[in-house]
Amino acid sequence: MVISRTPYRISFFGGGSDYPGWYRSHGGETLATSIDKYCHISCRKLPPFFEHRIRVVYSKVEYCQSLEEIQHPAVRESLRFLNCRDGLEIHHDGDLPARSGIGTSSSFVVGLLHALHAHAGRMPSKKQLAEESIHVEQTLIGETVGSQDQIMASYGGLNHLSFHTDGTFRVQPLTLSVDRSNELHSHLLLCYTGIQRVASEIAGSFVPTLLEKEKIIRFMVSMVHEAMNIISCGNDMAEFGKLLHEAWMKKRDLSTKVTGDRIDALYDAGRSAGATGGKLLGAGGGGFMLFFAPPERHAAIMEKLSDFLWIPFHFETQGSHVIFYDPDKA
Repeated sequence: MVISRTPYRISFFGGGSDYPGWYRSHGGETLATSIDKYCHISCRKLPPFFEHRIRVVYSKVEYCQSLEEIQHPAVRESLRFLNCRDGLEIHHDGDLPARSGIGTSSSFVVGLLHALHAHAGRMPSKKQLAEESIHVEQTLIGETVGSQDQIMASYGGLNHLSFHTDGTFRVQPLTLSVDRSNELHSHLLLCYTGIQRVASEIAGSFVPTLLEKEKIIRFMVSMVHEAMNIISCGNDMAEFGKLLHEAWMKKRDLSTKVTGDRIDALYDAGRSAGATGGKLLGAGGGGFMLFFAPPERHAAIMEKLSDFLWIPFHFETQGSHVIFYDPDKA
């Protein structure tokens, strides 16, 4: 039996430039961090006494005889990609809900590939996991998704990601002191809007026209280095929040589906209670709202928005890894 644990992520700046439709022409950059909320995937060889050969447990339970019968596209295509022919039982457990803007679908694929490799006795590198999961999501499944989520889930940490026109990428960890990292974290609040959406559908409303929105994307990418300078050079941390606000205002111009009246009301209420800035995570449309505020304003913000669910979290640095491996257990 194998159990993998793969983190979710928070993306700060540069989102949109990590779609191949953009960076294959212009390159791209993002700034993001992984957090200590995880996708757990367990995988074991299925004993031969069952009527089914494959059992997949997530929000549904599937009993299948062949790959072609599997309804979950990520499971089906991952098994096909790695040429898995053994009878298998696969379980998914996530700390946070799907379709919420924190990269759950990519963490699922990374964690599943990691577990399947380990089940076969292989130890994939972080780079291999990232590349393979990008291929599974973008090419085999055909989802309209970017490339930062798979990389962040694989590598973990607070990273500056660069995407090149030849399809390659570079991961550059930000080296912050413990005090500076803690200061950044102390300004962040994570709020669940309760609105679930399919990221690829939201992204599909603006990705086909990304090249036509060149001015917006270039502006958003330029904020990546500005944000890195703020947190790396000891500048006033409040400037990071102001930059988040500016980026969120600009991101809204990508598509009318990025936000809505309920999201705007939530964001405005948080700002009126003391948040310097923030953003809706992921492609938009719902999911998690990240607020940036001085620690002394957190209680007021949470009280004003007491109808919403607030999620405590910390940064994490390990990325996807196997937390249990026993080849002798079925």
